[in-house]
Amino acid sequence: MASLPPLLCLCVAAAHLAGTRGTISTEEPTEIAWGLEGPSLRPGQPSAALEDWEEASEWTSWFNVDHPGGDGDFESLAAIRFYYGPARVCPRPLALEARTTDWALPSAVGERVHLNPTRGFWCLNREQPRGRRCSNYHVRFRCPLEAAWGSWGPWGPCSGSCGPGRRLRRRRCSIPAGDACPGRPQEAQKCVRPPCPGCSSKTCGCPDHILLGSVVTPSGRPLPGARVFLRDWPGTVATSDAQANGSISAVVTVVLNKLEKPYLVKHPESRVREAGQNVTFCCKASGTPMPKKYSWFHNGTLLDRRTHRYGAHLELRGLRPDQAGTYHCKAWNDAGAVRSGTAQLTVLDPGQPACDPRPHEHLIKLPDDCSQPGSSPAYLDVGLCPNTLCPSRAGSSPRCGDVGSRCCSVRRLESKEIHCSSYILPVKVVAECGCQKCLPPRGLVRGRVVAADSGEPLHFAQILLGQEPIGFTSYQGDFTIEVPPSTQRLVVTFMDPRGEFMDTIRILPFDPRGAGVYHEVKAMRKKAPVILDATQSNTIPLGELEDQAPLGELVLLPGAFRRANGEPYSGAVEARVTFVDPRDLTSATAAPSDLRFVDSDGELAPLRTYGMFAVDLRAAGSAEQLQAGPVAVRVAAGQIHMAGHVEALKLWSLNPNTGLWEEESGFQRQGSAATRVRREERVFLVGNVEIRERRLFNLDVPERRRCFVKVRAYANDKFNPNEQVEGVVVTLVNLEPAPGFSANPRAWGRFDSAVTGPNGACLPAFCDSDSPDAYTALVTATLGGEELEPAPSRPRPLPATVGVAQPYLDRLGYRRTDHDDPALKRNGFRINLAKPRPGESTEANGPVYPWRSLRECQAAPVTASHFRFARVEADRYEYNVVPFREGVPASWTGDLLSWWPNPQEFRACFLKVKIQGPQEYMVRSHNAGGSHPRTQGQLYGLRDARSVRDPERSGMSAACVEFKCSGMLFDQRQVDRTLVTIMPQGSCRRVAVNGLLQDYLARHPPLAPADDPAAFSMLAPLDPLGHNYGVYTVTDQSPRLAKEIAIGRCFDGSSDGFSREMKAEAGTAVTFQCQEPLAGRPSLFQRLLESPAVALDDIRREMGEVARAQARTTGPLRTRRGRARQ
Repeated sequence: MASLPPLLCLCVAAAHLAGTRGTISTEEPTEIAWGLEGPSLRPGQPSAALEDWEEASEWTSWFNVDHPGGDGDFESLAAIRFYYGPARVCPRPLALEARTTDWALPSAVGERVHLNPTRGFWCLNREQPRGRRCSNYHVRFRCPLEAAWGSWGPWGPCSGSCGPGRRLRRRRCSIPAGDACPGRPQEAQKCVRPPCPGCSSKTCGCPDHILLGSVVTPSGRPLPGARVFLRDWPGTVATSDAQANGSISAVVTVVLNKLEKPYLVKHPESRVREAGQNVTFCCKASGTPMPKKYSWFHNGTLLDRRTHRYGAHLELRGLRPDQAGTYHCKAWNDAGAVRSGTAQLTVLDPGQPACDPRPHEHLIKLPDDCSQPGSSPAYLDVGLCPNTLCPSRAGSSPRCGDVGSRCCSVRRLESKEIHCSSYILPVKVVAECGCQKCLPPRGLVRGRVVAADSGEPLHFAQILLGQEPIGFTSYQGDFTIEVPPSTQRLVVTFMDPRGEFMDTIRILPFDPRGAGVYHEVKAMRKKAPVILDATQSNTIPLGELEDQAPLGELVLLPGAFRRANGEPYSGAVEARVTFVDPRDLTSATAAPSDLRFVDSDGELAPLRTYGMFAVDLRAAGSAEQLQAGPVAVRVAAGQIHMAGHVEALKLWSLNPNTGLWEEESGFQRQGSAATRVRREERVFLVGNVEIRERRLFNLDVPERRRCFVKVRAYANDKFNPNEQVEGVVVTLVNLEPAPGFSANPRAWGRFDSAVTGPNGACLPAFCDSDSPDAYTALVTATLGGEELEPAPSRPRPLPATVGVAQPYLDRLGYRRTDHDDPALKRNGFRINLAKPRPGESTEANGPVYPWRSLRECQAAPVTASHFRFARVEADRYEYNVVPFREGVPASWTGDLLSWWPNPQEFRACFLKVKIQGPQEYMVRSHNAGGSHPRTQGQLYGLRDARSVRDPERSGMSAACVEFKCSGMLFDQRQVDRTLVTIMPQGSCRRVAVNGLLQDYLARHPPLAPADDPAAFSMLAPLDPLGHNYGVYTVTDQSPRLAKEIAIGRCFDGSSDGFSREMKAEAGTAVTFQCQEPLAGRPSLFQRLLESPAVALDDIRREMGEVARAQARTTGPLRTRRGRARQ
């Protein structure tokens, strides 16, 4: 073997195939048993011992996952993390506090309980005094405040006396104990001293030393024939498998990882500063190898590296107004580049206010009886603050995140009174805005994973965020994910523990401002296995649609299979190849990822698919996974009709960590096998792939004809600009043209989703300016499982209704899904994706925008052309005395009359009201202070909901009516049991009340007045009762998601189901019997508003009849109960 050069520079990359973590052994906190005696405390007041903390810490919100029954009440920390999400409680709680749902301490009610911060809370019935059972408890945990690093110190001296060395700099954590701050306290940097004697700038002598080793893949498979080079040294040093001997040797294993393009894990964030202050933008990328080179751009222009001395961080000092604008970074490694998102820097002049104290206009709709008869609904301007960023007080923080960031929010409210038909409606309006501490945005994604073919839920599927396991779906397939800060693409993988479904990799859109978004995720079932002979050639078809030829096939040659360690495998192979066929339009909902890749400029670009396939190879009769390669992928060229796509087709594999597709190989033309008869000859495109760690592949073409489509969602079909709905998931599926168009068969090519914000949503799509129908699209919208309806198109679309001006509307060919057949669902619309033509003024104002005009699309005013969706369940009305926009959690204002008392946790409560009557009826809930001395009798808000007919029962409907949950008010000092009054708006009488609910209210006095037979009143329960009581309670970090989930359960009449079909007989709280009023006679509800005295006389006359009817109903029941007791 040739002698080695003086300096041996060997870089070894360690590949961790199975992530193992070191566990730190800590002493478990002692279990605490509260005695039967103890001091009594006021509701909401923690014990003194729990408030005495040396380190900075705070309490979480309250949790309640178990109801007492059986052996007692159990609130385990594991269950809390499972149901509420792993991020809701810190990894190492300092303490735990428990209270009954009546806010009493265990000592105050004389119960023995156990508390352990690392395990949770439990109360055992057998340990209680005779005759007593455990109360219903909720718990909270004490958690350390989030730690933060200080600024870096100066660089220390260079190590060593000559040659290469390194220097260090350090930083301090705000909480010095343990490893409170993530990351390292010190940072190293290369440095160079004068050359050492006898050494060149790159080499030093290592005489008579030989390295012995091997070259393997990340899975441990040897790579024979790999040539080994030394950096900056010409020629091959060795070849793997060559033998070497020497008197002095060292052994090393070189692991070769596949090059992986960089991807962003942290994007720069927008900032506001005053002139003269400093700002730091941060960017972080990962990949293989780890990116080392970063570049920063200001308004698209590259910043000089030497002038700004930047790396992953860009620090600007002494800001000037001309430095305002957009900033983004690019990161490079050997495989390519990636571009970050754009951050906006606003530089204010000295003395320029960042927050205008005058509130912006924000109109809310008043109740119908507060407008003039015969006129349109009345609106009131309650004002809003724009929730823009303010400069931090220090303005010079070198950290990536602004500590103590401030936003423009409500500083002062004013009370007003609105005179309605027969009552006065209180309201609080925004009087002044100012810079206040920002509420931390907590992006939240909730949803459900179900089988695409049957709708069955995926039980206990593992959830991965990138590579990190974060939890499991519930038995019903539900999941909750809190979006990490600075995330722009939420890559989530759902893994079926039974192995019946493909790994479901999704890019879930979310609202970065903190509002919750609901997704229904479809999982694709794996194909039935086929048994292959590893010693023979095997062919597996791709695509098995009826009356259509397969799109292609996989060809596995003899000897192609091997084990994970590289050993050949010659036994029987159990193969499952699942193909997502775009010729089947229903398969789009189950397709993985979002069909994006990183192009040569480092930007995300879309792909057009011709099919995806997942490969699962296992040794027959075992769970051992096999690898294979090379595998030939043959695609029938006759299935690809679009010009240029045959030449551009490539084979891609999905990176499950980034959700991005990466190129595997190209395709070459090849004729069919000679053994086939001439009439079956076909031309194939052939590519090759290795089936190793990645097992999901794609047949895609990068498409350059791109644009954006503007869509807005509204509360009803009046399409009022002030009633836009945020948090709606809008999905656009690119379709091929209608049958008869010469270019393509009918199929889908890609799909995209976006979430509506205050200014709608812009969805990417393929489009064409020359041929309007070269690409078409199907657009749908959902909100928490509810399908929204687009504007109608029968008999012809009207510009004022659709929202698009002529003649562009005709060119787009707008058609709602029921246009040709009124019996079809009205849940979407189809359009031609006609790209706007330059110089055409009628096409320059939306709803389709060129690809480079994303900012224009996002900032387009509501008067610009756009497509529209409206909620079907528009017969709802909500009024809050303290205004709050549920899509913008930062608009919350702390007030005793706030409907939601806690901006970090929202608890939604609904009552199910059954109506026996010939039509649908509006049902109102009136919510006022019930037991709190400062809010008693004061209005919190009103809720109206129209009853929905039960499709299985004629003459019966039900309404799910929201009421304000009882509990602590925003000051967290004392609970209030809300006084809730339920009253249908018609000639209705209460005929039945749920027995369990009636019993609960009787055992938790005081009772609300019950002398009005046309209404139902209660002091709302503090406990989160379930469907057996007709009450539906859901707690979530998003008010909208909490309400949508509760409504779905209410419709279903269960505590864990979900339905959009009303089941009026299941899980009801109260029943009313309604009848049509006599012709010309106003309803009882209207008479109460217009002539209360006369209406009350009518009620008194009718009360006797109701009492006699109830006696006839309950009399036999009491007799039977009495006999049973005898």
